[in-house]
Amino acid sequence: MRASTKTFQLVAVVAAAFAVPLAGSASAASPAPYRHHDGHGFRDVLPPGTNGFVNGPQLLQFRVDGTRPPHNNDQYAKYRDLAYAAPTLNSKSLTRYFKDSSFGVRPANVGRTYSPCQGVTIVRDTAYGVPHIYGATRAAAMCGIGYATAEDRLFFIDVLRHAGRADLSTFAGGANRSMDEETWADTPYTEKDLQRQVNYAPPGHVADANLLRTDIVNYDRGINQYIAEARLDPSKMPGEYAAVLQVSGPADFKPTDSIAIAALVGGIFGKGGGGELGSANVLRKAQTRFGRRGGRAIWRDFRTANDPEAPTTVHHRRFPYERPPRHRRGTAVPDAASLKPSDVVASSSGVPAPVTTAGGLLGGAFPSAASNALLISARESATGRPIAVMGPQVAYFSPQILMEQDVHAPTIDARGAAFPGVNLYVELGHGRDYAWSATSAGQDIVDTFALPLCNTNGSKPALSADHYAFRGKCLPFEVLTKNISWTPNPGDQTQQGSETLRTLRSKMGIVVARGRVRGKPVAYTKLRTTYFHEVDSAVGFSKLNDPSKVRGPHDFQRATHDISYTFNWFYADNRHIAYFNSGANPVRDPRADTDLPVFGRYAWRDYHPNALTQQRIPEKLTAFGRHPQAVDQNYLSSWNNKQAPGYRAADGNFGYGSIFRVDSLDRRIESGIRGPRKMSLPELARAMEEAGTVDMRARELLPSLLEVIRTRPIAQPAVRTAVAKLRAWLADGAHRIDRNKNGTYEHTRAIQIMDSWFPQLLEAEFRPTLGQKLFDTIRSVISFDDAPGGVHNGTAHVGSAYDGGWYHYVHKDLRTLLDPASVRGRYSRIYCGGGDLGRCRARLLAALARSLDDNPYGDNAGCGVGDDQMCNDAVKFRAVGGVTQPDMPWINRPTYQQAVSIQHHR
Repeated sequence: MRASTKTFQLVAVVAAAFAVPLAGSASAASPAPYRHHDGHGFRDVLPPGTNGFVNGPQLLQFRVDGTRPPHNNDQYAKYRDLAYAAPTLNSKSLTRYFKDSSFGVRPANVGRTYSPCQGVTIVRDTAYGVPHIYGATRAAAMCGIGYATAEDRLFFIDVLRHAGRADLSTFAGGANRSMDEETWADTPYTEKDLQRQVNYAPPGHVADANLLRTDIVNYDRGINQYIAEARLDPSKMPGEYAAVLQVSGPADFKPTDSIAIAALVGGIFGKGGGGELGSANVLRKAQTRFGRRGGRAIWRDFRTANDPEAPTTVHHRRFPYERPPRHRRGTAVPDAASLKPSDVVASSSGVPAPVTTAGGLLGGAFPSAASNALLISARESATGRPIAVMGPQVAYFSPQILMEQDVHAPTIDARGAAFPGVNLYVELGHGRDYAWSATSAGQDIVDTFALPLCNTNGSKPALSADHYAFRGKCLPFEVLTKNISWTPNPGDQTQQGSETLRTLRSKMGIVVARGRVRGKPVAYTKLRTTYFHEVDSAVGFSKLNDPSKVRGPHDFQRATHDISYTFNWFYADNRHIAYFNSGANPVRDPRADTDLPVFGRYAWRDYHPNALTQQRIPEKLTAFGRHPQAVDQNYLSSWNNKQAPGYRAADGNFGYGSIFRVDSLDRRIESGIRGPRKMSLPELARAMEEAGTVDMRARELLPSLLEVIRTRPIAQPAVRTAVAKLRAWLADGAHRIDRNKNGTYEHTRAIQIMDSWFPQLLEAEFRPTLGQKLFDTIRSVISFDDAPGGVHNGTAHVGSAYDGGWYHYVHKDLRTLLDPASVRGRYSRIYCGGGDLGRCRARLLAALARSLDDNPYGDNAGCGVGDDQMCNDAVKFRAVGGVTQPDMPWINRPTYQQAVSIQHHR
């Protein structure tokens, strides 16, 4: 009780400082009627279910007989079964797979109604357990959001705040140490750093920043209200705390916790770039083998920075970004064999046994990018109103990392999903008469700089020097140290141990490596425009929740322009669709090569190292600013593909080539709106779902591969049979699906052949020309494949597939061999067979013959989803808690998804 009183006093002091009344000062809010202020036509799904809470007795009961808490996985089957229903989906059956997400609760579904904070009322619907939060004031609503978050995700947000601080292993066990190491190497923040972000106000947004701070205070008050209750009532305490030996439960939440979580989430989903050293390594190896000009030409082939054939979200308007300089200056490519990557582990004690939980609670569980969006304009829609099927892919967790909420208060009317711990606002969902969603964009907001090393006495520095030259001064590196330790617990039996993590920070970012440039020692640093500014994006999210701020597509674009993370944003109302690409894109020195590391003196324009600010593109939004955008294009589609013609791929992205997985969406949409045809919402959902089971390698590459092969008869009977099976699979759509639910894929043998053949055909096509060293170097930058399941994604099984691989290299190379006149942006040479069709064919066939006896799946016994092949692909829900979920047959689909056809406008 004493701690709770102190917390309340602190909240009162902070709230008074911002002159905003506490939620407790307001009278109780009455729940609004079902669909009050609602434009109708909103549906969504979020597996496995809303409720992520389980107390000790419930956890024991689940372990004994599988009994689940209510609403723990009641959206699992909806999400899973759409794959089987897609071919016959119609308006009536669509409602079985996407639930009603209107504002409010139907009278027949009103469940528990309670008021945890004065001025707020929460209604839990009996259908799915979603919290519907009504605040008499904004402050009351924030307190209600915090309380509902603690009810549904208390242990999860505790995990996230520890992960954001790189001490998850200390909290939950040594299996999480790799996650801590990655966080401390990429986004190290001290408590002082986190508080600095709480206090910061972006220029021009002082009032917004003050409002955000007040919102966080009241949000934390709601969380802490629940924690105080749980300390007195064990039935409210998550059972997972005992499993990790945190028997006293969580400490109170504070504003810096939300900053730590925002840094973690933004660092995973909202950035791009920083791959200059890998790109430089490819260039150096290429020039070693092929000479200065020839090597650069081959490097350019594989870099695919601006392929004219790359599918784009904006179809016709160019948005040039990062044009290469005519005369490069300041490039800092490391000398051969001089590069030494930084090791974040400074010391360790104990030798941990092999971990039994891959990556701990969070490590390895996230896809690089897998969200998608399909929107049809009013003129191409069967109803004359826009339609949209869209959502983010944030991997699969139990409970889900996203949380549902429906919030109503002065200046807030929104329902949807958000990351717990930073869910002050709905981040993906709908307002009164509009809906929005996002896909990760990953454009270049991270750069690698080379800082000359120095000694304060002017002597010649060694590669290990602890000072660097910056703007005429020899400055010491800031040393950031983190001590982590772990002991075995019931949830993680990793042997006891400890580590000291150490990262160096400079005025130009985090030190990631050391090396020599023309013989002189340098430190390589990575600088991200959102570092120390993760919370700035809350301004844009707040506007998306405010009905007075968003009344149409241009308001939406202005709101998302205030989001600093790199996302593609999509919008629909009952008349318009729109798109905007957000991100704090820096203005670079026009002489700098954006693909390669450059010296620190070629910093971003107006870069201020103490404030960590710089000029951004554009400073002011114009009718057609330099960020890709569109309103009422015939259709909009995105599957993390290239944003617009001329918009250069980030230096770490070698994947925006002549084909991308978005082609599977585009092909279905274009067929649905060709000529007089118009698309309905069920047809659009079908297009999304059917694309989600397509093997991109087979659908996009087999046509050219089979054309090369059939130029002469095939001698070997086994190879002829294999080719026939591949051809039949392609003719049937190249899906990886078990439509009849008999436990095996249709075309199972063809799928196995492709899985075995693909890596070998890449070697046969490219290695003879490139040579082994260059071939391996390119492979270290862009992986061969991003196939489903565990073969290429470790044990994550995150569902996402075909986001990046060598697919476009095969596609363009073979098309050039077969019909060079039809290819735009041809490579500098033909790689397969050195340009000889017969030699190319022989190598591809030899690789196919070698692959026929391979088993690419390993030992997957006990997976629980069909045979080894389906088991390999299966989606697995990462348990961040004691309740697990069954494996799900593979689907390449967003985790949270809306199906929208809005009927009315205010």
